[in-house]
Amino acid sequence: MYGQLIDLLDKRKVLDYSRTIGSERYVKSFDAWQHLLVMLYAVIKRLDSLREISASMYPEANKLAHIGLTSLPRRSTLSDANARRSEKVFERVYRDLYQTYKDELSSDSRKRQNPKWFDKLQIIDSTTISLFSNLVFKGVGRHPKTGKKKGGIKAHTIIHANEGVPSDIKFTSAATNDSFMLQPAQYAKGDIVALDRAYIDYEKFETLSRNGVTYVTKMKKNLKYTVQKDIMYMNDDGLMTCREQCVTFTKEENKEKIITHHAKIVTYVDIKKTRAKLIPLLTNDMEMEAEDIVDIYRKRWEIELLFKQLKQNFPLRYFYGESANAIKIQIWVTLIANLLLMVVQKRVRNRSWSFSGLATIIRITLMYYINCYSFLNNPDKDWEKLIEQSKEPPIQLSLFD
Repeated sequence: MYGQLIDLLDKRKVLDYSRTIGSERYVKSFDAWQHLLVMLYAVIKRLDSLREISASMYPEANKLAHIGLTSLPRRSTLSDANARRSEKVFERVYRDLYQTYKDELSSDSRKRQNPKWFDKLQIIDSTTISLFSNLVFKGVGRHPKTGKKKGGIKAHTIIHANEGVPSDIKFTSAATNDSFMLQPAQYAKGDIVALDRAYIDYEKFETLSRNGVTYVTKMKKNLKYTVQKDIMYMNDDGLMTCREQCVTFTKEENKEKIITHHAKIVTYVDIKKTRAKLIPLLTNDMEMEAEDIVDIYRKRWEIELLFKQLKQNFPLRYFYGESANAIKIQIWVTLIANLLLMVVQKRVRNRSWSFSGLATIIRITLMYYINCYSFLNNPDKDWEKLIEQSKEPPIQLSLFD
């Protein structure tokens, strides 16, 4: 199973990236390809420490040799590699994989009856990964048991709604404000961006408007504006269903620079169980229907599901090293594993697997000699074969052979 999974990778490119960055200098045997294989094995198997990685790999030594790991690294070797080999190697591997498989990941979106704007939608958000040390990345909050300051690394992420994996990601300490990730220059005319209210920046929003890029975000309570137009829609019972306000924001940066931004506030009624709540959204698209604006913002939940998927199915509670480089390597390898499993999920046609179910079954069967796609398409049939094989008595070796 593992051999078929890593067939999705390009060994030559991995080694070329490492040599270009200078991470193969003074390396005798444990090169970037072997480093990636070991880390990928650990992440998919959800192993929590270097000791656990080492102990888990020794019983599988013969099978691992078949995929190119002819010598298993010691804990010290892996620890040293995580500290010394640049995380940029693994970043480039991930970005290359994304470019290779992004069309395959988005292929199903063309078959579904999605709205016209769906393929243009990008979502920006961040997630904080807690660390038990505040030495590397400054955190927000304290450890619940010791009361000491926790560290935290924040992953600022962009995904295309029709792909489901990060198209761009940057790391900062948890204390860093999110707004820096919104870069108007990286969006093309016609793009749509859904983001959290932490990204509100009038100057950037005005640049997006001039470039023909639509944004949809949630309003902050303390924003000051002038209402130019106000329309309220009511139902047959006289209750508000939606409210649209054309507004102007004015912000004085200094005596010589005043920022003016025209936008629209769409307030809709969100009914959860028995309680209704008013949700105000902000957008620069004056023509789009209120229903579409609400749907675009609700799609922002896709990125929250991605963060949940990563944290639930891969080992991001414990790290294999304490340096910033080691932590980032583990996160990049987690993203690589997630992308590979998403590709496998897309290629399984005859059976619908949830991501968690797929990750679990691959973790269990990772070192089995089975056909990956045949098994995942019809696991019951292949399980029967494996059970029959296990019933056969082992081959008795002769002392004279």
